[in-house]
Amino acid sequence: MGILSGLFHSRDKPTNATSGSSYRFFLGGSTSGKAVTERSAMQMTAVYSCVRILAEAIAGLPLHLYTYKDDGGKEKAIGHPLYLLLHDEPNPEMSSFVFRETLMTHLLLWGNAYAQIIRNGKGEVVALYPLMPNRMTVDRDSSGQLFYSYQMNNTDAPTMKTGTVILKPSDVLHIPGLGFDGLVGYSPIAMAKNAIGLAIATEEYGAKFFANGATPGGLLEYPGTVKDPDRVRESWNKGFSGSQNAGKVAILEEGMKYTPISIAPEQAQFLETRKFQINEIARIFRVPPHMVGDLEKSSFSNIEQQSLEFVKYTLDPWVVRWEQSLSRALFTPEEKKRYFFKFNVEGLLRGDYQSRMNGYATARQNGWMSANDIRELENLDRIPAEEGGDLYLINGNMLPLVHAGAFADIDSGKEESESDEPTEEILEVEKSGRRRTGSKGP
Repeated sequence: MGILSGLFHSRDKPTNATSGSSYRFFLGGSTSGKAVTERSAMQMTAVYSCVRILAEAIAGLPLHLYTYKDDGGKEKAIGHPLYLLLHDEPNPEMSSFVFRETLMTHLLLWGNAYAQIIRNGKGEVVALYPLMPNRMTVDRDSSGQLFYSYQMNNTDAPTMKTGTVILKPSDVLHIPGLGFDGLVGYSPIAMAKNAIGLAIATEEYGAKFFANGATPGGLLEYPGTVKDPDRVRESWNKGFSGSQNAGKVAILEEGMKYTPISIAPEQAQFLETRKFQINEIARIFRVPPHMVGDLEKSSFSNIEQQSLEFVKYTLDPWVVRWEQSLSRALFTPEEKKRYFFKFNVEGLLRGDYQSRMNGYATARQNGWMSANDIRELENLDRIPAEEGGDLYLINGNMLPLVHAGAFADIDSGKEESESDEPTEEILEVEKSGRRRTGSKGP
């Protein structure tokens, strides 16, 4: 026990994605010279688009609480208090969609999502409130137990004083992203700060380029001595700088000469750089480029496949994180044996109308889907059971192998007679066969 305790305490203390001193190195300035934080990154359209796509996708998926049945099946546990909490309203201030959208946004930007668990006197969960991840720190006490330190401010509770609140693991719903210690996740924004910084710098360059009248900067040369250079510069900028002055004809007096010194945007591959950075950011969040508006490599033949891959390779890992974190934090040890959370992604995996109908027809004809199973997937009313809505049917020409062919009942007949003599049926078949082939028997 002493050896295990020593190994346990030798682990590095978990550090939050933004509050830990060892992590500050990753945030802030990038090689492009632009400061990159979780909030400033959202001003980049590609980042905003990727975060919004993933957050709204997770928030829009139906989330149900199920219980295992005695026969091995499952059914919705509508009577459980957590069903209403996660499916409809986690707290009196927000809907389930807004709650999940907020936590998913935190998860994508900071790498962690936190929510305070409010329990009643019986220990039952009665509410969930989001907590800002940049004010949360995960640490261990002297006995090695985890605890959460949350920095309060006036926006959290105007009637309370600012300060640090210590929360137990049982009071926090924590969904960690990809990390190095399995306890806290690292911010994708911080890890990709150079790529995002370059995108911000490229966008800012384009904005300034057009703000200056789409005219490169340059030098005003004067053969004599300029007594008031600031006045000359201000006069030039006032008359010819800015997009509203683009295209104006400049008049130079007294031998003044204008010499541009900046390279043209096409020489700096301005447009190509912007396009590449959009794909780079989409790659960070594993979002198909066509979902952020880049249709260059998409077509009618592959865009549906890309959408299915988005569900399988992008959404599914996030869904598993959510499901397992919810079960770990909200269920008692006994409930974990009986209940589980499940996001329904079937709606996103459905193809077009014709593909769905062909699939339903195959399932119906082969007997593993009933009419009501199909109607439930299509959000249609059920057919009453007495009218055949729950029947499982197969095609009439499909028979078990033992019932097929002319000799289907021969073996059973032999067992009953316990005789090796050929039956009249076999003799008749042999005679008819000789008549068809013209052969003569013995």
